[in-house]
Amino acid sequence: MMNVPPVIQKNLAGHRPAGSAIRTGLYTGALLVMVMLGALVAANRIPRLEPFALARNVVSYTLFVILMLVPVVRFWNRPLQMFAAAMIGWVMFAAAYDLSGFYFRDAFQVLRPPFEALVEGCVLYGLCAVGLWVGGMLLHARHHSIAPRRKIR
Repeated sequence: MMNVPPVIQKNLAGHRPAGSAIRTGLYTGALLVMVMLGALVAANRIPRLEPFALARNVVSYTLFVILMLVPVVRFWNRPLQMFAAAMIGWVMFAAAYDLSGFYFRDAFQVLRPPFEALVEGCVLYGLCAVGLWVGGMLLHARHHSIAPRRKIR
């Protein structure tokens, strides 16, 4: 970096490019879609799994929650990138969930509508981003002086 002050160089050194948030969002969305489709197929098209419905649902929910946490864990110190990656993945999931309604006819009578699922994900990830942002500010305030130092002459 030429002609960039050292303070800005220090701030840019730890900065991850936006491409990493996009990649994380795309991977997360693809994995969420695969888990959702696997759960829908297992619940609706494989009658042999009906006696194990509780275990099947626990496994599906556990995988889903773990995959939902991928953007949160990956961008723990970067709430804006975390929210961007999460929204990319969640919009992909909501779109696939909406399209799955064409194949699984009564899915939205039993489960929530796609728009409601989209809004719930946005609120959940928004709360995570704000919580991480506020937590980061609190940690920063704890380790650094809040009031500027006075110059003593």
